[in-house]
Amino acid sequence: MNIKTKLLVELWMEARTRFSNQIAELEEEDLKKRLPPAQNSIGFLIRHIGDVELLFAKNVFGDASVKATARTVIDKRDTGQWTDLEELKEYVEASFKSLKSILERQTDEDWETLVHTNEFGTKTKAEALGRVISHTAYHAGQIAIINKYAKI
Repeated sequence: MNIKTKLLVELWMEARTRFSNQIAELEEEDLKKRLPPAQNSIGFLIRHIGDVELLFAKNVFGDASVKATARTVIDKRDTGQWTDLEELKEYVEASFKSLKSILERQTDEDWETLVHTNEFGTKTKAEALGRVISHTAYHAGQIAIINKYAKI
């Protein structure tokens, strides 16, 4: 693996532990927690992180083999359906593996390639990686606060 790619993948994996370490500690009843007036539950946020990772793997980093139906992005609101902890754990493990796989296939030169999405405009792939890192960390923080303070 190229040096820049190796370092960026390591950075992403370490940053993602802010999310993955929490998943290991959750109970199924935690998935329904939310902090009013906010609508999003922990279950929705977990699914959303997985959805976005798959979208990045496919649309930003170019893995055509990824099949992504980003329900949380399409629905734009929590429909209350994300309540199966094992299913969600499997989903975000699969999204992690998909994104990791395509990230590891990037060359050092690829990181300077420009990509465009309607959501965040034109960025280099390195900047886009920063975007997905901050997205996951942002929602991981929300999950931590909801889990700490919300009642079921």
